Amino acid sequence: MRAIVIQDKRLELRDVPTPEPGPGQVRVRIRASAVNRADLLQRAGHYPAPPDAPADIPGLELAGEVSAVGPGAELAVGERVYGLTGGGAYAEEVVVHGRTLARMPEDLGFREAAAIPEAYLTAYDAIVLQAGLMAGETLLVHAAGSGVGIAALQLASALGVRAIGTVRTADKAPRIEALGAKALVVGKDAKFADRVKELGGADVVLELVGGSYVPESLASMSERGRLVLVGLLAGAKAELDLGLVLRKRLRVMGTVMRARPLEEKIAAGRVLARNLTPLVEAGKLAPIIDRVFPLAEAEAAMDHVASNASFGKVVLEV
Repeated sequence: MRAIVIQDKRLELRDVPTPEPGPGQVRVRIRASAVNRADLLQRAGHYPAPPDAPADIPGLELAGEVSAVGPGAELAVGERVYGLTGGGAYAEEVVVHGRTLARMPEDLGFREAAAIPEAYLTAYDAIVLQAGLMAGETLLVHAAGSGVGIAALQLASALGVRAIGTVRTADKAPRIEALGAKALVVGKDAKFADRVKELGGADVVLELVGGSYVPESLASMSERGRLVLVGLLAGAKAELDLGLVLRKRLRVMGTVMRARPLEEKIAAGRVLARNLTPLVEAGKLAPIIDRVFPLAEAEAAMDHVASNASFGKVVLEV
């Protein structure tokens, strides 16, 4: 099979051995994958793959058809599936545990399906399962034009939550507003807390930027607010007012999806099947695709994501 292989921080399309499924596993003929920030970090040598994933083939999400099944697998050859993997999805085939996948809705195309798992699972896990976001509350989402940001705004709408989204460029603001959220354009000074407080404050913050955004996020929060840290685009260090955390009784949580053990990845697959897929079928969740690249142009796709010019997901068609 063909796959994109990382070699000296570059990407090369190569012929590699086709993997075979073991107990409980299935092999998926990938029709589409998508580019994530974790892939960029892995290419740069900063985010090694977990032990159960190929060390040099990136790719965290997939949509395709089951092409082979191992002993005890619950899926059948030919079924259309989508889901997450620890790596290896920039390829024609990948082996994953069958219970980490969900069956695709009948009317969903492979491109759209590949744009769902990482973004929507990350957003749902962070704001619903961890932060306990409830109807009537206010959600603040940073990097609102990213795949995870858009997913969070759509989930907020589905849950009856008021949403505020920050973006770096004014051209993205109308598109955020079109998703039902209040858009705030944040400049290089990363100041937004006063504007959020004028809007009533945030009960939950989906922090996808990190760095200097974190103290501003804390300052923008209402009493008993919850902040979930998912990304570190602006850096891994920040100076915090811990007195503010005490006075407002705030909670700060961190999360990652990729490094979770198998049982938690299976649980994520169940969330995709039981909680998110019905919302996709009902039209309440619909991924926005910025651009589609062929697998052979994976490096150009990564560079496009790194440019921060995209709005929504960048998809690789296999």
